[in-house]
Amino acid sequence: MPKTTVNKPRLVLASSSRYRLALLEQIGIRPLCQAPNINESAQANERASALARRLSIAKAYAVASQHPNSLIIASDQCAELDQQILGKPGTAERARQQLSQCSGREVIFHTGLCLLNSQTGHMQDCVETVTTAFRSLSSTEIQNYVHREPALDCAGSFKMEGLGISLFRHIRSDDPNTLIGLPLIRLIDFLINEKFPLL
Repeated sequence: MPKTTVNKPRLVLASSSRYRLALLEQIGIRPLCQAPNINESAQANERASALARRLSIAKAYAVASQHPNSLIIASDQCAELDQQILGKPGTAERARQQLSQCSGREVIFHTGLCLLNSQTGHMQDCVETVTTAFRSLSSTEIQNYVHREPALDCAGSFKMEGLGISLFRHIRSDDPNTLIGLPLIRLIDFLINEKFPLL
């Protein structure tokens, strides 16, 4: 009897983030990438974890209509200090200010993850949390870091996968990839639930 071929869904990353794409490529996933066009502003009194969850879901739905029979991967990260959201700095001056605020403090990073099957409508989502303890940083160390590795498009003003690791005393997380911006362990669980194993 001839084998039945299964129409395997396409993987789409609802992001233009080179960091998230690099993480997926490390585990053999080469998705189609499309940046979602959504408003990423926090709502009144919205907590960082709720914002990360809401935006990850919104990003997935924003591109789903253009990609039928696809598994849409979407993620969003928010940093929290003293229950206040730290956004992407955008400028070197703002990055220096953020790092000065974080110096010697614990900062919590919330990373929302959504996997949406655009064919069936089945959605899985979660928020993974990472607690980081920043070293006490001198103004010279902060200046040198921002000059050597500007992370103006990263919440918290650093790149953990680069020189940014030198900013921390410790990191507590179930998955170190979460701090870079994509909880791979949970994503793999979601893909397995969709009968899309990697092995």
